[in-house]
Amino acid sequence: MDNPVLPDYAGACIANIVPALLDGAVDPPAWLPAAALEADQVVFLVLDGLGWEQLQARPHVAPTLSAMVGGPITSVTPTTTATALTSIATGLTPGEHGVVGYRVAVDHEVLNILRWTTAQGDARKRIDPHAFQPTSAFCSQRPCIVTKAEFVTSGFSGAHLGGVRFTGYRVPSTLIVEIRHALKAREPFIYAYYDGIDKVAHEYGLADHYDAELQAVDRLVADVLAELPGGAVLVVTADHGQVSVGENLIDLHPDVAAHVSFQSGEGRFRWLHARPGRSDALAEAALVRHSDTAWVRERDQTIDDGWWGPKVTDAARQRLGDVALVARADVSYVDAADTGPFKLIGRHGSLTAAEMYVPLLVGEV
Repeated sequence: MDNPVLPDYAGACIANIVPALLDGAVDPPAWLPAAALEADQVVFLVLDGLGWEQLQARPHVAPTLSAMVGGPITSVTPTTTATALTSIATGLTPGEHGVVGYRVAVDHEVLNILRWTTAQGDARKRIDPHAFQPTSAFCSQRPCIVTKAEFVTSGFSGAHLGGVRFTGYRVPSTLIVEIRHALKAREPFIYAYYDGIDKVAHEYGLADHYDAELQAVDRLVADVLAELPGGAVLVVTADHGQVSVGENLIDLHPDVAAHVSFQSGEGRFRWLHARPGRSDALAEAALVRHSDTAWVRERDQTIDDGWWGPKVTDAARQRLGDVALVARADVSYVDAADTGPFKLIGRHGSLTAAEMYVPLLVGEV
């Protein structure tokens, strides 16, 4: 692939769905099926990790999703949950809301956005989620949010879902029940989030386990459709797609590592933070040693090329690194400080078509 796939911030992008649904645009966008704009009630379901390419390759596994009306739209930069969910909820580009990755540099520390931790542990008292990302979600309305119960009090929820009304669920069956209750209560807009596809893809890749989970999710979508009363619609999207990386892990070349103070980001969108006075040498070494598998870009290049949207705040800019390694091949760049409970097989974060394009689908009874 010669060039990265960039978000369509001015058009068919996940950042523009909520404003289109809630702001009552005079000229509704052509990329959003009309049924979603004409409905009395909307259930907006985000399926974490379901890329358009992965869905298109498996219509037999997901017949309900495949029969819905709609098509592909773009995610944001990087194609990672923390950034993408914030753009979905706030209607802002990453350059505006400032949640510019999964692991973000904050005052010479690295904040894990999803866990809201640094190397020192829980960071909720030291790094206020509401100050980190102060924009109200969902056009300053207070819709019903149906998400996993353990997410309700998280730092990340505080950062991207401030001011909403939470309803927690434990397992997929209770997700359906909570949506049913919200529909019966005549909630006009219900946001629901399910993370199973992403979790399975990370741990098992895109083979049998992935297909089994997608099949289960397709049944979940069918169950939600069955709950819709007349005049209601289901809108389905995702935050990013996936690629299978497996054992294709790349350590920084010693010529590059010599100039690096620390790293942020994630395996497929790795920010390198230069030692004092070495940013130019770092960029040159990274181009020489890693451009065969990565798009190597300096911070200002990514800003000038519109990766973060037309506006980049000072806060967002300060959270970026000096040089980005953005995987163009099915590889991941290793950072010893970026670890988890198991080895990741499926990954995302980069700007390939498999990661950037996600579905926007609408179904009704």
